Amino acid sequence: MKIIFSLFFILSSTFLASPGQAATKVEFENQQIKVRISTNPPQPISAFYEGRKFQKNMIDILKQQCFVSVFIHNKSNHFIWLDLSQWQFSNSDGKISRLDRYYWKAKWQEMNIPAAHQSIFRWTLLPEKLDFYPDEKEGGNILLPRLGKPFDFTARFYTGKDKKGKPIDLKFNNMTCATDKQ
Repeated sequence: MKIIFSLFFILSSTFLASPGQAATKVEFENQQIKVRISTNPPQPISAFYEGRKFQKNMIDILKQQCFVSVFIHNKSNHFIWLDLSQWQFSNSDGKISRLDRYYWKAKWQEMNIPAAHQSIFRWTLLPEKLDFYPDEKEGGNILLPRLGKPFDFTARFYTGKDKKGKPIDLKFNNMTCATDKQ
């Protein structure tokens, strides 16, 4: 399924923001970790799912979401831990609730979406929790409601085999959901 995620990055915007400017793509890299974040416009997302014969009602719902694609590379010699419960999203109106895989499972089951399509969709999501071994790479999508406003988010990664190493805290400001017009 890493091929599916790679396709999302190929389709994503290549815009990097200047300070104070809204961004659809940002990167952070140090000696321990590399994190690349981008938002994807609705049209390529729709095309991806249409190509897999997803139902129109499912695609219509997905086009209304903000797809935040995340790529993470553990460049260190120790474990790094992803736990999406440690990631916070907000805008000028306050906290933004991430639409997690449990939300989507209930939504798709309520709509009687075929199990194969639910599985494909689930594989495109960033795992809720993951231990990254040294030099391991992983990616996937986080979905937020498309609110039409810039958003900020913070990400915390625990380190060390027992999660007791110094945490890595990242903050990304002024991100925007990509549109088809960009």
